Amino acid sequence: MFTIYEVQTERGIIQYRSESLTGIRCRVSPVRARRKINSPPAMLYSPEDCPFCPESIDAATPTFEDGSRLRRGESVTFPNLYPYAEDHVVTVISPDHSTDNFDRRTLADAVAGTAEALAGSRGYVSINWNYLPSAGASIVHPHLQGMADPRPTRLADLYIAGGRRYLAENGRIYWDDLMEHERSSDRFLFEDEIFWSASPVPLGEREVRGILPVSTPADLEPYIEPLVDGILRVIAFYRRLGTRAFNAVIFFDAPGTAGQGHRAFCSLISRLNPNSLSMCDSAFMERLHQEPVVLTLPEDLGSLFRGGPRVP
Repeated sequence: MFTIYEVQTERGIIQYRSESLTGIRCRVSPVRARRKINSPPAMLYSPEDCPFCPESIDAATPTFEDGSRLRRGESVTFPNLYPYAEDHVVTVISPDHSTDNFDRRTLADAVAGTAEALAGSRGYVSINWNYLPSAGASIVHPHLQGMADPRPTRLADLYIAGGRRYLAENGRIYWDDLMEHERSSDRFLFEDEIFWSASPVPLGEREVRGILPVSTPADLEPYIEPLVDGILRVIAFYRRLGTRAFNAVIFFDAPGTAGQGHRAFCSLISRLNPNSLSMCDSAFMERLHQEPVVLTLPEDLGSLFRGGPRVP
C-alpha cells in the first residue's frame, strides 16, 4: 500500500513515504515537534460586521436563482459570492459566530444541506471545511463549502483513476483492501459504519481519513450521522492534543459511477493554533485537494512587472 525509506540523522530520523496507488509522497520529521511552535490558541473573534451572523445573513449573502436559501435545521446554504468552482455553495453551520464545540445534529444538518444544494450537479462533488484563520478561513463564523466541477480536483483524480486501475488489475476494490490492511496497523483508530485511521502518507499534520461504504453524494444520506460522529471524535482528539484549527474534506465520485472502484472518504488535518498572525492563504484546496487557488492571472504579471496598472 505504501513504502517508507528512513534516514537516521544526528538529531533523529527522517522518513520518506510514498503511496503506491497514487504516487503521493511526504516527509515525516518527528524531531521538528520539539520546536513547540503551536502556541496556545488566541480565539477572541468579534461578530462585528460578520455576514454570516443572524442579523446580517439575509442581507449580505446571495440567493439561488429562485430567490431562496436552503435552510436545514439551524444551517443556511447559499451560493458562494466569490466562487472558484462551477457549482460552489456556502453553508453557515449555525447562528453561533464563534464556537469551539459543534453539536452533532447541527453539523449533520449542515452536511446534509450542502449535499442537497449540490444534488443537481453532474460533476465531482466535495464538501469542505476551513476552521479558523490559521487553517485558511477568511470568515471566522463556522461554515462549510460545497463544490462540484466537471473534472475532479487533483487529489480526487489520483484516487478515482487509481481505484479504477486497481479494480481492473486485481478484481478487488482498493479501499476494501486498504481497510483490511490498516485494521491491524498502529494507524487504526476506530470503526462503526465508517472506517477511520491515520493516513500512512499524510498530506498534513495528524491526517485522519474516514472511508465510507458509498461513492457518490446521492447515497450519502444514511451515513451522514455516523460520518459526523466520526468527524467530531477526530476534532475532540485534536483538542486533546492541544490543537484547535483544522481542514476537512469529503471527496466523492461523479453521479452514476457506483461500483467502479471508488469509495467516498473524509480527510482531516490539524493546523497551527490561531494567533495574532494567523491569517493563511493555504486552505482545504491547497492542503487536501492538492490544487492551489491563486488570485492573479499569470498573464497579468508581465504588465505589473513592467509598471502597468496595479491591481487594487
